[in-house]
Parts: sequence; structure tokens; C-alpha cells
Amino acid sequence: MIAVAFMALIAVGCGQRKGSEKILVLYYSQTGNTKAVAEEMAKNLKADIEELSLENPYDGDFQATIERCKQEREDSTICLIRPIKANIEDYDIIFIGYPVWFGTFAPPLTTLFLNEDFSGKKIVPFCTFGSGGLESSAKDIAEMQPNAEILPGFGIRAALMDRMPKFVKQFLVVNDYIKGKEIEPVDFEYPHPIMESELDIYNTAVGDYPMLNAEPFDAAMRSNNGSIEYCFNAIDKLREDNPDMPADTIKVYVLVTYGVDTVFTRVVR
Repeated sequence: MIAVAFMALIAVGCGQRKGSEKILVLYYSQTGNTKAVAEEMAKNLKADIEELSLENPYDGDFQATIERCKQEREDSTICLIRPIKANIEDYDIIFIGYPVWFGTFAPPLTTLFLNEDFSGKKIVPFCTFGSGGLESSAKDIAEMQPNAEILPGFGIRAALMDRMPKFVKQFLVVNDYIKGKEIEPVDFEYPHPIMESELDIYNTAVGDYPMLNAEPFDAAMRSNNGSIEYCFNAIDKLREDNPDMPADTIKVYVLVTYGVDTVFTRVVR
């Protein structure tokens, strides 16, 4: 499974680049969230950075963008992007960033992977999302670029962007891109049937989030840098807007920071 490394436990010192590999941060951003992550990555890595530019930008509101994307998917329409300025051959590692739409990378990334050959390169996916999609999108990247090495990726919910710089730095230290004092991650304990108090934690974290309708049946926990992290296994219920989606088991990760908040950080389907 592609690791979401910002969940690892670390104490971060001031970042300093490690290694001599040349790095490019290449991204598409619709709302500015992915751009903010990309800039934070590039700053810590002291890497080159470039934003994908579209021939026909998605310039409507959220619903208009989703409707256009849905229509393009149905019509198998390719979203045209302008040629990138960077020469992929000049880089060893390419951090590729995108928002998650319909469970995978946004359409401009499909065009990028059709236009460019990343063979022999290391790709680090990073994404922003409403609930999840890092694992599924990383798998799709591997299918489109089978001769590239897909490294552990980074994902963050739009609702947690205020914590993004901390999570980015944690990810880069844990994965040995920048220097910092690392603490070995603590494994989750063995899952147990969910208790009433844990169900309350789950419900508090999920709240009325419309894209997540699942019933947890067991839980595992671990300490996480002063907080408690839960991994809930849950049955994904049918949604009114997508009744044909089959019920499945999903994982919902929740972070409890006492005296601060209780939030879910990602969903893995």
C-alpha cells in the first residue's frame, strides 16, 4: 500500500535538503490548495517548480467544474495542457501534485502522463482531497507510467490545510528528503470491536460530511506525537447520489488531539 507518511511520528528539526538528486515539483491546482502544497514542497526541497497550464481552463465554480469533468469522462475527451517548460530528462525525482476528482488525479494529469515519458524516473505523488484518493490515484499513475518508480506519496484533506506546512515537513523528513530528527512510527494495535466511546469519536470526526456514509465495526489505535490516531474499519453504505456504488469495507483514519479537535484525516477505499 502506498504510504501516507504524514501520519508517521516524528520530531521535525529545521529542514535541510539531503542527497544530490535533482528534483522537480510539477503540479496542477484548481482552487489553490495543491499550489500551496507544491510551493511548500519546493521550498523545503529547494527544488524547481512548475505549474501545469490548460488550453481551456476550468474556470467555473465547483459544481460547474465537476459537471464538465464528468462530461469529459463520458465523452473520453482529453483535457489539453500547454507544453511544460521543464525537461523531464534533467531530473531524478519528480513530485507530481494534483487535486483528487472522482477518486483519482484531475484530468490535466491524464494528459501529462500521455504526453510525457517518466521511464526510469522516481515519481512522488502528492494530492489534496475532500476525503481521500492518494492510494487509488497513485495506483493509476503506476498504470499510466509502468516504467517509473512510484514512491510513497503525500495527501491532505482540504479541511486540514491550516496544518499543511507541518504535515509536509513531517513527510519529507520521514522519507529522508530533508534532515530532521525522526522518531520511529508506532504500529497500530490489533483491531478490536468498536466500543461506544470510539463510535462517539468516529461520529464527532465525520460529522455530517456528505461524501462519507459508513458504519465502523472495529478500531485500532496508536499514539501519534501527542495525539491519538484511530484506524476504523467501516462498511461503506450506499449514497443517495450514487446508489449503484457497491457497499465495501473502507478505512477511516481519525486524529484526536485532546483539548484541540477530533478530525478524520483520510479515507482509504
